[in-house]
Amino acid sequence: MQIRNVIFDFGGVLVRWRPREIIESFYQDARLRRLVQEAVFEHPDWVDWDRGTLSDDDAVERFAARTQRPVEEMHRLMHHVRQSLDALDDSHALVRSLSARGVPLYALSNMSRSTFAHLKTHHEVFGHFRGIVISADIRLVKPDPRIFEHISREFDLIPAETVFIDDHLPNVEAARALGFRTIHFSDAAHCSGELRALGIETA
Repeated sequence: MQIRNVIFDFGGVLVRWRPREIIESFYQDARLRRLVQEAVFEHPDWVDWDRGTLSDDDAVERFAARTQRPVEEMHRLMHHVRQSLDALDDSHALVRSLSARGVPLYALSNMSRSTFAHLKTHHEVFGHFRGIVISADIRLVKPDPRIFEHISREFDLIPAETVFIDDHLPNVEAARALGFRTIHFSDAAHCSGELRALGIETA
């Protein structure tokens, strides 16, 4: 069946997402780095923040309480996280090329509302998407099958005619199980080759 639509993830695909590097650039102390990685970035509260069931302020307060660090420090860390989401230029070029060819583009990301608001003001690439689903807006996170079902209903997408691109393998596997064509993202060049193999010209 012909591929008609492409869905992109954000973090690790369109913008840089390297939590360990973020932590290391914020904290010099190795003990603090380990603590913050486990108590903030790898804690279920981060997922709830992405899911939209935990507000920015509540998330920061929990991070501060769990790490026994000042609330203001956690606010600065979250600001640092947003500032670290630099564009992956080759991926942005791929999106622009696909858009210029008339390929219907969509996006599906696990992300808080405030983080996405920051991205929209700093990256023009999001204007190329016909539809964007952010986890916090619908209180569902990948790899929950319901989030893929939601984007399919919302934009009338047929999974077999749609390729889903993500750097996180469990998300890719969840989409594939629902009938999507999938690409496990490593870099833009590989992704472009995979799209061409599916019949989508990228340049």
